[in-house]
Amino acid sequence: MLKGFAITPPVIGRISIGRVVEKDGKRLPQKDDQFTVTTQVQNRDGWVLHPFDEALRKASGSGKLRSVPVRVMFNDPDLNLRAEYSLFDRQTGRPVCVGDGETSKRITDEGIAALPCPSPDGCEFGKAGGCKPFGRLNVVIGEEDELGSFIFRTTSYNSIRTLAARLQYFSAVSGGLLASMPLELKLRGKSTTASYRSAIYYVDLIVPSGLSLEEAIARARALDGQRKAAGFDQAALDEAARQGFGNGAFEESGEDTQTMVEEFYPEAESAGETGAESYNGVTGTSLKDKLERKAAMPAGGVS
Repeated sequence: MLKGFAITPPVIGRISIGRVVEKDGKRLPQKDDQFTVTTQVQNRDGWVLHPFDEALRKASGSGKLRSVPVRVMFNDPDLNLRAEYSLFDRQTGRPVCVGDGETSKRITDEGIAALPCPSPDGCEFGKAGGCKPFGRLNVVIGEEDELGSFIFRTTSYNSIRTLAARLQYFSAVSGGLLASMPLELKLRGKSTTASYRSAIYYVDLIVPSGLSLEEAIARARALDGQRKAAGFDQAALDEAARQGFGNGAFEESGEDTQTMVEEFYPEAESAGETGAESYNGVTGTSLKDKLERKAAMPAGGVS
């Protein structure tokens, strides 16, 4: 196995609750109040819809897709949902610093350094660059490809916290049979003072509509028994995924990162929320240089 980059679950499509639109010459993310299931192919109109999108809308009986039947790939909750504090370079799309609230891995002139991670609110380096939570959830839709996943990416505290709790709880009540449970992604809305009482949307994970939790657990036990009888080794699959994730310093690398930064770390948001300067269009100055200069400034200072 090649060393230096993470081996992640095969992705055959995306699940999103928003899209990127062009406004005043800039491409900016736009929130939505429904799911969209896409392929990994883009054209000038955006991401190409996956056939599952139309099929799920027809099955729902409504125009908006607000729930998606899914199954997760692994029994270990942390393999299905990976969440970290992440800071990306907007110019290159590459990760600059990734941490878990205790320790971080940061790109420096000497290579990758292991440093304390006080979370974005307590980190001058992170605040200067727009560091925030970034979660990735891999799920299976349908039965055509048991090991091919659809990925849902999010920087929403509400989605990350809710999904993490649900995965841990479902794992506990099913006796560790998380990968065998029938589940459903569900879009929920809430309003807060921070949202000025307007609705914001986040993603939850529940047992499918019409099933009780006890029935879902019974189905998980039945499927687990069928798989074991067929020779399916779930523990070995979890271990293979664990080793793959650990094979690289950062999960995100390569050709997809620039698109992800455009959608989840927009320049306007970074500048507006953190007071950081614009990172694009400045020749000869890297994001790392700007972050280090910003972190070195006294409180209230200017460069």
